[in-house]
Amino acid sequence: MSGMKYMNSCVSWPQHDVSAEGGLSDMVDQSKDVSRSTFLKHVDQTDLHELEACLGYSRSPRQGMTMADDYHVSYHRSKLHGDTVYYLKHSAIEYVFA
Repeated sequence: MSGMKYMNSCVSWPQHDVSAEGGLSDMVDQSKDVSRSTFLKHVDQTDLHELEACLGYSRSPRQGMTMADDYHVSYHRSKLHGDTVYYLKHSAIEYVFA
């Protein structure tokens, strides 16, 4: 199973869906924290690795800081318009996988 694909970040979210019922704000307000291992079971690994690289993380601790080692990153499960989504929060930005 390839997992949920990277969808969008909150900074690029369609404005009309931010405060819409079941939209981004509701997704964040109703989220549950999950572990990184749970998050990894549900998201597409290729998409995640590309996002990690875009955010400046290394693939290996020998090469620098990895996302897995960054205690400032948090992982969440929620609903977006009734569908389960997973997202990570990095620097107060939500990155959503659906």
